[in-house]
Amino acid sequence: MSEALEFLIRHGYSVLFAVVFVEQVGLPIPAAPLMLAAGALAGAEQLSFALAIGVGSLATLLADTIWYELGRRRGSRVLQLLCRIALEPDSCVRRTEDFFVRHGARSLIVAKFVPGLSTVAPPLAGIFRMRLPRFLFFDGVGALIWVGAYTGLGFVFSDQIERVAAHAAELGARLVLILVVALTGYIGWKYVQRRRFVRRLRIDRITPEELKRKLDAGEDLVVVDLRHSLDFEAEPATIPGAIQLSPDQLEQRHQEIPRNRELVLYCT
Repeated sequence: MSEALEFLIRHGYSVLFAVVFVEQVGLPIPAAPLMLAAGALAGAEQLSFALAIGVGSLATLLADTIWYELGRRRGSRVLQLLCRIALEPDSCVRRTEDFFVRHGARSLIVAKFVPGLSTVAPPLAGIFRMRLPRFLFFDGVGALIWVGAYTGLGFVFSDQIERVAAHAAELGARLVLILVVALTGYIGWKYVQRRRFVRRLRIDRITPEELKRKLDAGEDLVVVDLRHSLDFEAEPATIPGAIQLSPDQLEQRHQEIPRNRELVLYCT
């Protein structure tokens, strides 16, 4: 048995807790492989299946509660921070807000299975003042299902995972190098995509100070507030005279936007 596997058996619960917690805090460290490994070890009677699920769920709930409190205390600034560090800033908040509109608190149950939503959903629940007991219930159910699904798969396919681990042990350092290169390449590609996206946004961009100068000078322009309805409810202040219009209403309400004046759009 490899040294890594022996280490996981000796410190399995603490390692599982740490990795799941770190992933849910937002760092790009995948916890799914470790949950599968914990399930496989439980299948081999090296770890307790129930305790592994409990530890992983507790780590998830703790990290999510921290984000919930940050969202409740800091508001939309938390989402702005997440979108600055996210590899896909154009969609990380929008998809979560749409989930909340359609499913409410129940969106917390499925958010763990949707890339990008797992970290954004808890602070959004805090921003919109979801009651803490309600948040803990739905987020706890989501955590149990998420951790239980991966750990259960590892438990069911413990024999197959053990054989894969044996082959991986034979590869040794080469496997580690392959995984590091693959992860670095993936993050690098996403970073390049992000930079291209930000560069496209900067082509036709106006700063808040420039917009204020134009408004103070009485220039003939139209401001359209494209924030999602949830963002508007959380922070209803808007630019005087702006047309409040969510992106999904553009098709129905496009006639409200004048075509013969300079147009300024802003969102979250």
